[in-house]
Amino acid sequence: MLAILAESHWVQMLGLSVVVQVLSWVLAAALHTEKFYDLVGSLTFLLVSTLSHKASIQSARHNVASYLVMAWACRLGTFLAIRVIRDGGDRRFDKVKHDPAVFLKYWVIQGLWVFITLVPTITLNMSKRNPALGVRDYLGWAIWGLGFLIEVVADMQKSVFRSNPANEGQFISSGLWSVSRHPNYFGEILLWIGLYVACSAVFRGWQYLTVASPIFVMLLITRLSGVPLLEASGLKRWGGSAEYQRYIRDVPVLIPFIKT
Repeated sequence: MLAILAESHWVQMLGLSVVVQVLSWVLAAALHTEKFYDLVGSLTFLLVSTLSHKASIQSARHNVASYLVMAWACRLGTFLAIRVIRDGGDRRFDKVKHDPAVFLKYWVIQGLWVFITLVPTITLNMSKRNPALGVRDYLGWAIWGLGFLIEVVADMQKSVFRSNPANEGQFISSGLWSVSRHPNYFGEILLWIGLYVACSAVFRGWQYLTVASPIFVMLLITRLSGVPLLEASGLKRWGGSAEYQRYIRDVPVLIPFIKT
C-alpha cells in the first residue's frame, strides 16, 4: 500500500513540475526570452516542496526538511533573477530561445531536475514513520547548513568582485575561490547530500535508493552543465594567461584543498 501511495505522490509531483515548465515555455517561446527561466525553476521548487509538505504528517522533521528547500529556493531564485537582470540575459540561451522545439527541451529538463532533486524530500513527506530526532537528522542538517553557507558566501564574493570596475575582464581567485575553482557548486552538492542524510532517518528498504538524487545533482554539476561549461569558458577567455594557467594548476576544481 505504501508503495502505491508513494508512486501516486511521485507521479503527481513529477507531473506538476513538468506542467509548470511547459506552461512557462509557452510564454518564454512567444517572447523569445530566457529571463525568467531560473526564476521559474526556483518557484517550482517552492511549489512542489510546499504541496508535498502539506500532504505529510508535518512533524518537526518534515517541517525542517521542507523549510530548508524553501530557504534554498528563495535565496537562489532571487540571486539568479538579479544576475539575469544585471547581465541582460543568459548566454546559454542565445540561440535556442529562437527555436521553440529545442527551447522546450531545456524547460522539460528543468522540470525533471526539480523532481529528481526533491525525491528524498518527497519520499520523506509521504512516509508516516516519525522516530525521535537523532544523529542522522542533526548531521544532515549540519551538512546542509555548511553547504548553504559555502554557496552563499561564494556567490557573494563573486558578485562583489564583478561589481568592481577594476576587475573588468578578470577572473576571481580570492576568498573561497582561492581554494576551489567552483566553491558555489561544491556548496550546492554538499547541501543536497545533507538533506538526503537527514531525510534518510525515516527510510526503509527501497527508499534508500533515493540517494540517486544527490548523486544526480553531483553528476549534473560535475559532468554535464556546471563545471564543464565554466571550465571551457574560462579556458577560452583566459587560457593564454600564465596567471590563469597557474590558477587552474594550483587550485582544485571542486573540493577545497583536494586536487583531483
